[in-house]
Amino acid sequence: MSAPVFLAEAGGSSDGATASGLAGYPAGSLYVLDGAEGRHAGVVQRRGVGEHVDVVDGDGLRLRCVIELVEAAQVSLRVEEVVQEPAPDVVVTLVQALAKGDRDEMAIEAATEVGADAVVPWQAERSIVVWRGDRAAKSRARWLATVRAATKQARRARLPRVDVAIDTRGLVERTREVVASGGAVIVLHEEASAPLAEVPLPVPASEDGSRAPEVLVVVGPEGGISDREVEALTEAGALTARLGPHVLRTSTAGPVAIALLVQRLGRWDGTPA
Repeated sequence: MSAPVFLAEAGGSSDGATASGLAGYPAGSLYVLDGAEGRHAGVVQRRGVGEHVDVVDGDGLRLRCVIELVEAAQVSLRVEEVVQEPAPDVVVTLVQALAKGDRDEMAIEAATEVGADAVVPWQAERSIVVWRGDRAAKSRARWLATVRAATKQARRARLPRVDVAIDTRGLVERTREVVASGGAVIVLHEEASAPLAEVPLPVPASEDGSRAPEVLVVVGPEGGISDREVEALTEAGALTARLGPHVLRTSTAGPVAIALLVQRLGRWDGTPA
């Protein structure tokens, strides 16, 4: 069974040294997990001495540790191994239209678990939900918390980026930039002729030494993507694709698409980190 994952907070301590992040903790050093994560490990989950846990920095660095001491909300960990997981050679980003209820949050939660590298809130034409002012800040905070929890659930060492919300004009501009830099933008649409499995993907960075290209997967709201939006995005270089013979909910389409893409990119071919 894989060890539970905790996200490092700024600070931490080890054998008389202090640092922000995990880079200063070699094998054999002591890392103190405190704050909210320490409380979650020691008080909520009641982790005990001798148990194995992983601490990650959200940027690919993982400390494999064993618990030496538990003092309420402070857990002392002995680092047994340091693992640096490589950055993705193709960045897979879910552009999720804002949806009513918690369907958009369900989408980004599952997408994070299956391997999305970033998520973008999209204020689509047919989005019933509108992010403005204080609501925008609070809603994005919920997305950040959702992605953080899903990262830990999936035992990931990399925390997906959560961008600020964009409207369709912003998405069209982002599409132009991604395509111009060698990436791809895929709009999921039920009337598309090409299946997602056949859409060409960009060349991974490891193959040509360039910066990692990005693949944007665009998912519309409950009412679907408007014809005007599809036209604007395709004119900017996006491709349309279908997932299969059935129409999926906005909370389902993104995670399914991300899963198919990361499989095509070979991420599921190896063993867990």
